[in-house]
Amino acid sequence: MPAIQIEKTEEVKKTIAKKMFCNQCQETIQNIGCTTKGACGKDFETANLQDLLVYTTKGVAECLNISGHLSKDANKYIIDSLFMTVTNTNFDKNIIADKIREGLHLRDSIKENYICKGCGIELPDSATWYGDSIEEFEEKANSVGILATENEDVRSLRLLTLYGLKGLSAYLHHAMVLDYDDLKIHRFVQKALISLEDDSLSADELTALVLKCGKFIVDTMALLDKANTETYGNPVVTEVNLGVRNNPGILISGHDLKDMQALLEQTQGTGIDVYTHSEMLPAHYYPSFKKYENFAGNYGGAWWNQRKEFESFNGPILMTTNCIVKPSNSYIDRIYTTSVVNYPGVKHIFADADGKKDFSELIELAKTTNPPKEIETGTIVGGFAHNQVFALAEKVVDAVKTGAVKKFFVMAGCDGRHKSREYYTEFAEKLPKDTIILTAGCAKYRYNKLDLGDIGGIPRVLDAGQCNDCYSLAVIALKLQEVFELEDINDLPIEFNIAWYEQKAAAVLLALLHLGIKNIHIGPTLPAFVSPNVLKVLIDAFKLGGTSTVDEDLKMFIEN
Repeated sequence: MPAIQIEKTEEVKKTIAKKMFCNQCQETIQNIGCTTKGACGKDFETANLQDLLVYTTKGVAECLNISGHLSKDANKYIIDSLFMTVTNTNFDKNIIADKIREGLHLRDSIKENYICKGCGIELPDSATWYGDSIEEFEEKANSVGILATENEDVRSLRLLTLYGLKGLSAYLHHAMVLDYDDLKIHRFVQKALISLEDDSLSADELTALVLKCGKFIVDTMALLDKANTETYGNPVVTEVNLGVRNNPGILISGHDLKDMQALLEQTQGTGIDVYTHSEMLPAHYYPSFKKYENFAGNYGGAWWNQRKEFESFNGPILMTTNCIVKPSNSYIDRIYTTSVVNYPGVKHIFADADGKKDFSELIELAKTTNPPKEIETGTIVGGFAHNQVFALAEKVVDAVKTGAVKKFFVMAGCDGRHKSREYYTEFAEKLPKDTIILTAGCAKYRYNKLDLGDIGGIPRVLDAGQCNDCYSLAVIALKLQEVFELEDINDLPIEFNIAWYEQKAAAVLLALLHLGIKNIHIGPTLPAFVSPNVLKVLIDAFKLGGTSTVDEDLKMFIEN
């Protein structure tokens, strides 16, 4: 590399290091923003390239909108690109740079073929900027990142929408993998991305966009629920083994059920067992997966424990979606990524032209490893998605009418590393015995292994599944509103005490707000990207709140 290029690169790095700003997750530094390195572990170059990738999707969306062109490739590009920028998904700056180049090529192809030249159409910067090297990308990222919007309240509303779109994209990605799609959702995503660059929009118009985003998040979650249940059956109550067998194993983490299916099919008859980790636990609840004799159980807990749990597992690990953290040297040579997930130095499994994946390398590696080290024993019960709860509706309604169940507590969302999250374990332990917890997402690992008993045969922790299965909890609430003939869903004996970490949880919050649900409390901190003025609007309109101490919050919830 020429000396002048090295000098330029070092200067760019210094500039970018001063200007990195990321506040999209709950663990962001001092609940303000990460400025030199992400709490998640991503460096400033990766963070800024992620911002530029989002900006690139805006340019593609703008060209699609102006041309009126329908493109499955462009739709997929936008969704996958947004998903790649979700926390703990993609840490490889070279892969992100390649994705930016792909977007520029796609954008320019749409311009060349579907936007007539000489029409006098003035394209915005997002549809005209160009670069090729990572250094050029990093320089461009300086002017299009989060802080490019100077007004704090406008920035806050834009970020609420953007992070909602990121969560929506994660859910839509999973539906699309199973060949379920909805053009109306894509059109909304694209128009919303364009709106985020529109300086003429007022605060009221941006607030309306936030709530409209919630509507399409609900639609997307419904689509994914349909995709999962029509493909694999409605989840049923299932007892999942927490111990280990004597065979070598492969551990699969993340959310992608199609990858789960492919791995189970390819390991049949090989002597290799398959275990789930973290958000893949709910795969056990689907009838289609119960036929596999080598589907052994669940290993470990939430995503943030993976460095310890992956080391003791001994066998290969497959990361199918977000929630990867920096691998330790003890297992970096046996962890694999696939789909939108990448980490430097980690092997990646690509799909072929037909969308199929070959996991034979993992299988052969597993044959050379020891069985997993047992870290716990016993079982846990889950599978209480909306269809299963409806089957128990008579028993549930009777328990409420007789007073056996006084309240339901929705404790869904994400888990995280901070000690403050012990709040949710203590909260679950101290809940009155006449209450039931409705949960989904990895937040459940704070209490799903506690012995909280049951009420008339109904377990006091009802696990609906993955974070996207928060849709089930909303459907259950709507059904109870119908059964009890209530005009307002907020008159139900249901309280919302939700833990959040990343953008899919932000999407769930917007979905609940769209459904008109009020008095939602989120923690362990309120989002750093919500400005004081925007927070006041949410408090006034929806009575949104944070968390305090367990005892104070319990008193508030019980007396409510």
